[in-house]
Amino acid sequence: IAVATPGPGIFAVTSCAIGRGFREAVALTCGIVVGDLIFFLLAALGMSALAHAMGELFLFVKLAGAAYLIWLGVKLWRARVETAPDGTLVSVPPRGFGRNALAGCALTLGNPKTIAFYAGLLPTFIDLEKLTAGDAALMMLIMLPVVGGIPTAYAYAAARARRFLNNPRRARLMNRTAGTMMIGSGVAVAVR
Repeated sequence: IAVATPGPGIFAVTSCAIGRGFREAVALTCGIVVGDLIFFLLAALGMSALAHAMGELFLFVKLAGAAYLIWLGVKLWRARVETAPDGTLVSVPPRGFGRNALAGCALTLGNPKTIAFYAGLLPTFIDLEKLTAGDAALMMLIMLPVVGGIPTAYAYAAARARRFLNNPRRARLMNRTAGTMMIGSGVAVAVR
């Protein structure tokens, strides 16, 4: 439920899929999954209090992730819509898997909702002191399709909408909508 509830991660994935396409959004989702796995491991190793206490480090990561999302949103707003001779849109060059995955990881590590879940809520329904290495590995395997699958479904739907909007006027609207969502995600991360 926490993963499916729209928040900065879902908004970032959706706007990435609209603005850049499905593959780029999947890379962002991979970074989100890595961030969640990091928090889960910290909680499982009994370090959730430490992660919570390292507020300044996470504040820096949060603000850096927020600034990156805002920068991407502004770039989408300012992006020129280029058309091929046949009137179809020219594809936007990809940013690459690594950049998108890093952005997703930074977004998750700086997301207060994620921090609160792993530092405060997870220990209330899982006895982390009795968690074995096998239990932790099994939970991480369960997390992969949940934490990765739900944002990927959002990305797929947004990418399908992107293909539908394949004309210059609609592309500008799409870029500005995706840019607004990115900027909104960045602002949401920064103020939480």
